[in-house]
Amino acid sequence: MGLFRLDSSIRQEGSVSRAVADSLEAGWREVHPGAEVVRRDLGADPLGASTWATALGAGQTPEDQRTAEQTAALAEVTASADQLAAADAVVIATSLYNFGVSQHLKAWIDLLILDPRFGPGTQPLAGRSVALVVARGGGYGEGTPRAGWDHATPYLVRILRDVWGAEVTVVAAELTLAEVNPAMAELIPLAKESAAAAHELATATGRSFGERAAASV
Repeated sequence: MGLFRLDSSIRQEGSVSRAVADSLEAGWREVHPGAEVVRRDLGADPLGASTWATALGAGQTPEDQRTAEQTAALAEVTASADQLAAADAVVIATSLYNFGVSQHLKAWIDLLILDPRFGPGTQPLAGRSVALVVARGGGYGEGTPRAGWDHATPYLVRILRDVWGAEVTVVAAELTLAEVNPAMAELIPLAKESAAAAHELATATGRSFGERAAASV
């Protein structure tokens, strides 16, 4: 059984999305203690800013005319697609940045869509379990002043579920900036509640993913 874990937070220490993903991974390991977990950290090792454009251009260039840079970019496309395609289950951990998707995560998605296996209409993750762990600094639920301002989660679910066919579980922790932003101090109890609920759901989701993967063998 193999779990693929992708982190994209620019923070290594104190990252809520990483911590919640840790809980999901722990739940998975309860079911598969010796199973492989393949990790990729786009926050620590981001894709090059020009990789997607270079790979796109390479796909429109005859093979014998491609530059070394284009060949390397296409190799990254294939390697990234191979890594995701091989997973039995997936967890993608990210933060909401400026109400949108992390640039590192968006670059990875754009690159994958260049691979024929992950283009529109392919459904490469059909039947597979994917957890989307999202850390949001503020509150974005219905009835809050920022309701509807989270433009990352709907996009990511659309790609994972509707383009790639995955069965998606969203695990969200909100108000993650409450303890570091004095203006949000009164929201600290709610932030702790949200974090606790996210960790609980993540652990249960990891177990569920592990059990489902085992049952499909």
